[in-house]
Amino acid sequence: MVTRFEDRTEAGERLAAVLAQFRGRPGTVVLGLARGGIPVAASAAKALYLPLGTVLVRKLGIPGHQETAYGALAWARGRTVRLLNKPLVDRVLEHGVRQELLDEVEQRERAELLRRVDLYPGMDQDVSGKTVLLIDDGLATGATMRAAIEAVRGGGAKTVVAAAPVGSIEAASSVERACDAVLCLHLPGKFRAVGSFYRHFEQLTDDDAISFLRQ
Repeated sequence: MVTRFEDRTEAGERLAAVLAQFRGRPGTVVLGLARGGIPVAASAAKALYLPLGTVLVRKLGIPGHQETAYGALAWARGRTVRLLNKPLVDRVLEHGVRQELLDEVEQRERAELLRRVDLYPGMDQDVSGKTVLLIDDGLATGATMRAAIEAVRGGGAKTVVAAAPVGSIEAASSVERACDAVLCLHLPGKFRAVGSFYRHFEQLTDDDAISFLRQ
């Protein structure tokens, strides 16, 4: 039977139940990966009585196969992190994708990332010496989560826990190597798109994300 979440808010509530050891813990913050992770993080932060913020992330998708990430960008505390899957990039280049096309993808996604910096509240959460709960709505490849982990590590985070309602086994494994702990409520043997594990999985706008962060 396929495990499904009603929506991102309900998924955040269920995630908070298994993160109960962090409830009200001093020196702990919740950061949602923008945009899809923000409603999940907002719901979890509310249940855990913890401050909420965000990490801006952008996936670098292979031209013509945008859902497959060859890397990711993340922005937190005035710092941009670039993470590449070098073996995948090499294979893509060997199969005829020009480097210029990859450069165009990165330029476009970097511009979008920086556009959001001035829009989103919750960008000023101090993570130095703190426990950071990084939350997304799902881990498909793990690329954006790994970039977010590196970004908050660079900001001085003491402990980093990555959490998501659902994820692929491969993504969870790759993320686990980058942080202190990974928590996924559902790790299906056969992973499809993140949205297939939600009954309601609307595309979020900037206004939607900002509204959750301001609540």
